[in-house]
Amino acid sequence: MPTRRQRHKITITTEVKRAHSSSNNRMIFRTSVVLALVAAQTPLSSAFQPTHVSRPHFSLTSRRAVAVDAETGTFSAAALTQQSVSAEATATGAMMDLTGIAFSGLKGQALSLTDFPKANELRAVIPADCFEPETAKSLGYLSVSLAGTAACSAIGLQMLNVLPPESIFTWPIWAAYSAVTGTVAMGLWVLAHECGHGAFSKNRALQDAVGFMIHSVMLVPYYSWQRSHAVHHQYTNNMELGETHVPEPYEDDGAFALREKFLDVLGREQGIKAWGAWQSFLHLGVGWPAYLLIGATGGLDRGMTNHYYPNPLTEPKQPKKELFPGNWKEKVYQSDIGIAAVIGAVVAWTVCCGPAQVMALYGGPLLVVNAWLVTYTWLQHTDVDVPHFSSDNHNFVKGALHTIDRPYDKMDPWGVIDFLHHKIGTTHVAHHFDSTIPHYKADAATKAIKDNFPEHYLYDPTPIPEALWRVAKGCNVVEQRGDKWVWKNNGVEDLL
Repeated sequence: MPTRRQRHKITITTEVKRAHSSSNNRMIFRTSVVLALVAAQTPLSSAFQPTHVSRPHFSLTSRRAVAVDAETGTFSAAALTQQSVSAEATATGAMMDLTGIAFSGLKGQALSLTDFPKANELRAVIPADCFEPETAKSLGYLSVSLAGTAACSAIGLQMLNVLPPESIFTWPIWAAYSAVTGTVAMGLWVLAHECGHGAFSKNRALQDAVGFMIHSVMLVPYYSWQRSHAVHHQYTNNMELGETHVPEPYEDDGAFALREKFLDVLGREQGIKAWGAWQSFLHLGVGWPAYLLIGATGGLDRGMTNHYYPNPLTEPKQPKKELFPGNWKEKVYQSDIGIAAVIGAVVAWTVCCGPAQVMALYGGPLLVVNAWLVTYTWLQHTDVDVPHFSSDNHNFVKGALHTIDRPYDKMDPWGVIDFLHHKIGTTHVAHHFDSTIPHYKADAATKAIKDNFPEHYLYDPTPIPEALWRVAKGCNVVEQRGDKWVWKNNGVEDLL
């Protein structure tokens, strides 16, 4: 059996032209089909024989790229333009209906992934040192995030003297302050997240103390989230048991129909923009507290959950898969102690100094931290051509390798945001494979995965704001096609 690293790539380009003019009603269009064949380093005649693979049939109104897996003969497609699509690609024993599928900067790569490596194969290519946290280095990065957040807070305290937050005329300035302070403080969130994964230090007491304090200040129950986030890693892109951003299956009267109403009332272009704005608000504005309180976008088979109360709020379909089993119930209540202490302090602060000051210095920045958190979790596992899977067709490695790295290092000219956030979005594939890898060693792990399994490494170069807007508009509901659940965007592909 040839290895994955032995490959040829063959590009076949077919140009189809049809003349069009206003006088004779003919259209000019070009359809470019790219067939990329992954084959062993053996003679071409033995790697690809047309007599053994049926001819693909296409009905296209846009340019598509079609990948052929050498071992299975499976065809899959990727868009080269954001145009309306009606397409099918067929091969011996395999069929992928592409109707209604839009495409991201991944160009359909996630739809064509097959022959996943085993966990031990992935782990073997990552340098052993990557799995070893260094307490001193972790504390150094913690000091950077603490110093930055403290400096912003000190500036905010000084601003109170000249810009009273009670005045509506100062709100734009305080909004800008919240954006900056929340962006800096997101670094603390990421480090607390590493504590929950065991990637901060081998000193468990120190690690849990740091994580517990930071997360409590941000109203996140440390142990509760530690458990639910571990479940998220185990069941990434699992339709029944995933945690966070589990999509809604298509129903006639569900979210797909609601989006159609937006388009009917406001028109296609304005309707899809309104839908995207509404989804952005729901996710970035209220999504995080909704997840903590009622398990919004969590696994359907676990019923409604609450991170402050360990028992399911509704009857789960799979009682043995409840979110907080056994000893985790006690840990949920331990987490509540920290949350209660912080809420008590915030209430006392509000009574003493008024809600405007509390909102300006604490509430506003916290909303920005929450928005950053949802942005990361949403974009790391979601895009219009990234599928989900049912439990009987899901495993840990498959889920981990449907994680997407993105160009957060290019959000500003100097990569400051990516540095402040400890590269959580640019090295997330490696993190999802093994969450004990500290962020300062994730670059090396990412390079190892990319170099050794390039066909399975997902990186979308789309700028973050553009990707977020596409996901808000296009990641609405999914429908099952073969062994995948794919995002349904019939009729709006050209708007995404």
